[in-house]
Order: sequence, then structure tokens, then C-alpha cells
Amino acid sequence: MLKIGSHVSCADKGLLSAANEANEYGSSSFMIYTGAPQNTRRKPIESMYPAEGKLAMKANGVEEIVVHAPYIINLGSYKENTYQLAVDFLQEEIRRTEALEVKHIVLHPGAFTDKDAEFGIQRIADGLNEVLGGTDETEVHIALETMAGKGTEIGRSFEEIASIIDKVEFNQRLSVCLDTCHIHDAGYDIVNDLDGVLQEFDRLIGLERLGVIHLNDSKNPAGASKDRHTPIGSGWIGFDTINKVVHHEALAGLPFILETPWIGKDAKTQRPMYEVEIALLRGNVAERFGAEFLQEVEELHSFFAKQELDSRQYVLDVWTLLKNDAKAKKADPREPLERLYDQVMNAGLFPSLSEQAVNHRLIAWLAGKQLLVNA
Repeated sequence: MLKIGSHVSCADKGLLSAANEANEYGSSSFMIYTGAPQNTRRKPIESMYPAEGKLAMKANGVEEIVVHAPYIINLGSYKENTYQLAVDFLQEEIRRTEALEVKHIVLHPGAFTDKDAEFGIQRIADGLNEVLGGTDETEVHIALETMAGKGTEIGRSFEEIASIIDKVEFNQRLSVCLDTCHIHDAGYDIVNDLDGVLQEFDRLIGLERLGVIHLNDSKNPAGASKDRHTPIGSGWIGFDTINKVVHHEALAGLPFILETPWIGKDAKTQRPMYEVEIALLRGNVAERFGAEFLQEVEELHSFFAKQELDSRQYVLDVWTLLKNDAKAKKADPREPLERLYDQVMNAGLFPSLSEQAVNHRLIAWLAGKQLLVNA
């Protein structure tokens, strides 16, 4: 079964809450934090309802989940107190991950700040040696995440990831988390040459190192080094490429985790698109949403066809306009999905549907006509 899910919250009842939320989206995998991602405050692992959560996972058909390390960990820092905090806190997070019986903890490798990349790579490798050496009682793998290249972060190329791994003595417990938005923004052409990118990864790192895949579309063209996620199909990568990633034979069996942003006009009522994204990528939209949903997506195809609007070209044209024309962006900063939603609302197409429901149908429309054939 395709292991695909989303990043979900552990609020309220911890792992049980996360399992129930993930199930609402139709997830067969998911990713969590063991506590807040921006601080070191942690509740005892027992308070996360681990036993109840695992029972819910089993009932929902979820075999594998992933933990994400807190963002405050920076093994690349030259500041001794920041570095030591990163080492100590990551060791504790690994033990918490082990207690939850999770294999992979995803880690942003770190940033070199006021030094240089060579320093950062060595510093991160030194930190990983400390962390792994101090947690040798566990089987948890640290999945180094590929990064987009913003600021001074390390991991923006396969070469940097490979260099870190080569410098770590205990690297048998290092894996890699491949993020589609990040590698796209770092300059890897997964849209036109996905096979070539994976072959390059295999040559430099080895596909056997892959432990997790993060699925995200991007608000920016390849090589932009920005790291700004957008729902599947509404960015520069597009649904077809993400779908090829999910079903690529070289990536079979890995957990695929959506980190796409919640959307909506009102920040208080924004909702994720996980449910429709998962169904589209799994290919069970009709089963998940029903025949009426497909009919309404067909209505969208007819509506936009009358305007001679091609979904893929429209998305790229809007992002290009927002990127290159400051005056136009100031006059109308709406992103592609927002503009499409407004067109649907102004036409009075689906007056009884909620904003979330309309956006679900727009995401399905962005996936293309083939959806209706394969549904």
C-alpha cells in the first residue's frame, strides 16, 4: 500500500490525536513533532498516549510514521552554547522517537551563519558523531533533509549531504529526507528530468539512504533558493511531477509526507488540502469524494475552457507576474489559487459549497483532465 500522509498535530492527546487527524485525511503514513518545534519544552512521552495512538494507527492501516526534529536545532552553529544545545536536545529527541517506535527523525542539517560552508559541513558532521555516539542504544536513523539553499543553510546540494555523511563515523544510522520543493528550489530539474536527478542522487549518496520523501509544490522557479511551499498543482513543480515522484519505482515503499500550507481567505478558517491531495496521488478520488465531486470538477473544466484558460500555464503566468512585476504584485498580490477561487465565486458556480470544498475541487482541476478518466 502507498504510504502517503501529512504533517499532523500532536495536540491534546499526542500520538492518538495525530493518528485520528491523519485518518480524517485518508493518510496511510504521517509525520509529527514530539513537542513544540520552536522550543525545548517537552511533556513526558507517556503523556502522548503512545499505546492508544499505536492502536489507532493499526486500526487505520498505518504501518510507518516519521518524527521531525525541532527547527531550533542547529548543529552548524559556531556558537558553543547553540551547538551544545543542538547536540543534547537532538539526543533527547532521538530517545523520544525510539520510545514511540519510529525509525526516522527528520533533521534540517544546520546553518553556518557567520562562517562558511566548509566549516558548517564539518561542524554538522562533528555534531552528528556526538549525537549518534551518545544514542548507540537506539535504532533511530537521522534523516538529513535536503534544503532549498536559503541563507547559509547546509544541505542545498547532494554533494553537501554526501560530504556530511562521509565525515560521520556512525553513518550507518544516517538516512536522507528528499523534499521536492527544496531540491527544486536548489536547482534540481525534477520537472523535466526526474530520472536524471534520482540517478545523480544515487551516484553521490545512494538511493538506499533514502528514508523519507516530503511532497511540496513550490511558489518559485527552479534554482530560486526560496523554500516557499504551495498546495500540489498550484506551483512551479505541478501535479504531474509530484505524481511521478510518488509512483516512481526507485522510491517504492518509502513514506511520502505532505507539508503543503493551509489555505483560505481568513487566517482563522484556513484549511489544509491534504485529503484531496492524498486522494489525487493515490488515485482514489471517486471512492473518497464521490461522483458528484467529479461532476463538479468537470464543471470547472468547462467553465475555464470557455475562457481558454490552461491550468498549468495559468499557474506559471501568475507566479511569473508576481515575481517580475512589482507594480502588478502591489496592485493585486493574490496567488493563483486565490484568483481561481475568486473567479468561481464571482461566477456563482457552487453557491452551497464551503471555501474548503471549492478549493478541493480547484486542486482536482489543477491535476488535469486525466483525473476524470482514471477516477
